[in-house]
Amino acid sequence: MEEILKQFPHLTDNQIEQFQKLESLYQDWNAKINVISRKDIDELYTKHVLHSLGIAKVMSFQPKAKVLDVGTGGGFPGIPLAILFPETNFFLIDIIAKKIKVVQAVAESLELKNVRAEQLRAENVKEEFDFIVSRAVTNMPDFYSWVRNKIRKEQKHELKNGILYLKGGDLTEELIDFPKATLYNLSDFFEDEFFETKKVVHLPLKFKP
Repeated sequence: MEEILKQFPHLTDNQIEQFQKLESLYQDWNAKINVISRKDIDELYTKHVLHSLGIAKVMSFQPKAKVLDVGTGGGFPGIPLAILFPETNFFLIDIIAKKIKVVQAVAESLELKNVRAEQLRAENVKEEFDFIVSRAVTNMPDFYSWVRNKIRKEQKHELKNGILYLKGGDLTEELIDFPKATLYNLSDFFEDEFFETKKVVHLPLKFKP
């Protein structure tokens, strides 16, 4: 939590309270439904919350922007981003019903009015978004095939509309067919050794009518 306050010093009292509540909420839910690995729950703020907020070091979402979080699991990166950007609309999806149940309960407990969550496959989403975020749910070629037709035409951000993907390790081979992808090293922003190999990948996608 200290690192979040250090990295994002302009949080409101309400946002600070929401971030603080995450620990007890996820511990309670994890006791009922294993949404976060047992070894990671003690490092929730580093490995899940701060990792999710790595996207915010690359992109500041505008009010009324629409963001789709694919394979959100227990709500990452969508829930922390929704706290940080309360005027941006987030749609969190996952194919596992019990995980979506947790996301809905956490969003309700935090009174996040800008979050929707649904059990849904990415391929079946019928809306268009400014950005599609995710945290290493699959390789980029497969992910691209799921979401490439879900991008809004209107541009309102510094980065072009498209994918913002949290990934780790050497991505050279995985991104060989995506020359327009840009990699941002999270170790440039966060000191913890957990972030040494972690990256945000921005892949601009063209609107396809």
